Amino acid sequence: MSKTVTKADIVDHLHSTLGLNKSEAKEIVLSFFDEITESLLKDEEVKLSGFGNFELIKKKARPGRNPKTRKAVTVSARKVVTFRAGQKLRNKVVSRNG
Repeated sequence: MSKTVTKADIVDHLHSTLGLNKSEAKEIVLSFFDEITESLLKDEEVKLSGFGNFELIKKKARPGRNPKTRKAVTVSARKVVTFRAGQKLRNKVVSRNG
């Protein structure tokens, strides 16, 4: 069974390992995610060395189909966020699970 890691888990980890009080740890975690969000909103790629990259991909409009009615529809153009794990992270995951 897999466990989901939440922002609260990260806050607790910072609190226990670095000795920060919980409000300081929470502020750091929120600031970190806000910085990633703001960079992506500015169409900037986010590179976290040794971890991976977040980037926005602009998808063009394309034909699609409503699976319920089978009626043809147009899927609108949109931006999607992707994450590509870095080589160090991939190696750690593979060596641990392989």
